[in-house]
Amino acid sequence: MTHVDRISDLPEPLLLRILSKLPTAKDVVATMVFSKRWEHLWKSVPKLVYDDSCEDIIDNGRFSRFVDRSLILHEAPVETLHFKLTEKSLVVDIGIWIKIAVKCRVRDLSIEIDCSSIKTPVIIPRSLYKTGSGMLVSLKLKSVTLMDVSTSLPSFPTLKTLSLVSVMYPGDEFVRRFLSSCHVLEDLVVELCLHDNVTIFTIKVPSLKSASLYKPSKTSVEGEDGFVIDAPSLEYMDIFYDAVGFCFIEDMPKIVKADVVASHSSRGVTLTSFTSAKHLFLCLPNSKDAYSVGTVFHRLVHLRICTCETEWLNLLMRLLNDSPNLRYLRLEKCHKIDSTRPCWNEPSSVPECLSSSLETLEWVGYEGRKEEKEATTFILRSGICLKKVTISSTSTDSGKKLEMLKELSFSFRRSPTCQLVFD
Repeated sequence: MTHVDRISDLPEPLLLRILSKLPTAKDVVATMVFSKRWEHLWKSVPKLVYDDSCEDIIDNGRFSRFVDRSLILHEAPVETLHFKLTEKSLVVDIGIWIKIAVKCRVRDLSIEIDCSSIKTPVIIPRSLYKTGSGMLVSLKLKSVTLMDVSTSLPSFPTLKTLSLVSVMYPGDEFVRRFLSSCHVLEDLVVELCLHDNVTIFTIKVPSLKSASLYKPSKTSVEGEDGFVIDAPSLEYMDIFYDAVGFCFIEDMPKIVKADVVASHSSRGVTLTSFTSAKHLFLCLPNSKDAYSVGTVFHRLVHLRICTCETEWLNLLMRLLNDSPNLRYLRLEKCHKIDSTRPCWNEPSSVPECLSSSLETLEWVGYEGRKEEKEATTFILRSGICLKKVTISSTSTDSGKKLEMLKELSFSFRRSPTCQLVFD
């Protein structure tokens, strides 16, 4: 008995699950030649991925005809439908395919365009959010243009996951209405692009629980654009703000974990709205404007700070002073930035967390510079609750590493119960 014969004996639901794991719809349809039982099985597969990078099916519109025919012949609902398109396919057909997808009652729709190979913008038709929005649970768009709706608001009453990467919009008001119509949205990914027609990207979604926002450099012209975020249910946030402009964030009382990277800052990202966070990863260029005076991070227990920016030491000391319950601290250079060396001024008083809660210190990329040594010595000398300190050096000189270890070990004389691991 062949392997195909053995597989053919499996229950149909299991066979459909297996077919759903195949890379593309072309692979799924190709199984119809296996046997009589497989001839029509592909028509019930709940997941189809159309990728026009498959050279053997792209010739004089063969890919477009393949998509048309396979979607029309499909008999069962298509729960997941993904398009990965380049200039080889007729992108004008995407409107027809979306209408067919609506009839197939698609719940997970993804349209990814290779913008490097397409000169004409791929415009998503109004039918996406007029007719097909009622069933969608997940929508992912990349390098497409959305059309405006002047007569009626787009509505996505069942949408929970939304990804908008390098998308062109009709304008600010459309973005606001578009996101406001997603009444049960929980997960949002936004990556802005140059000339996206948006000045203020407003996210006002009460149901939102997770947000990943990326604003790369060269997406701001005059520094008057940015994000406005009003999402009181947010629990997880990841924001990369490598541009000038602003990011205004309303209070997030349910926030648990946040990664905040702002490589350039005018009125950039501030941390005042993150006081409820338990986990923070920060890379900020300015310590003075990081958050307002009097802000206290009562719930913060896990802190990671990137050491690539000049102000990182000042930011560290501010947060140590304002995080009374901090238990874990990790220092790590995560980005390659040529910044000037930070200044270290030993504080006149010991932060509360060093004398009452901090248990673990990890330093990745320790170079043994004067300011690093002084900061480490202060933490080791003051951290009476420390249980483990792990220092990872970038040096390949064994003699230099041994000297750094001796210097750090000397700081442990007042903390004999703390374990030092030096790599």
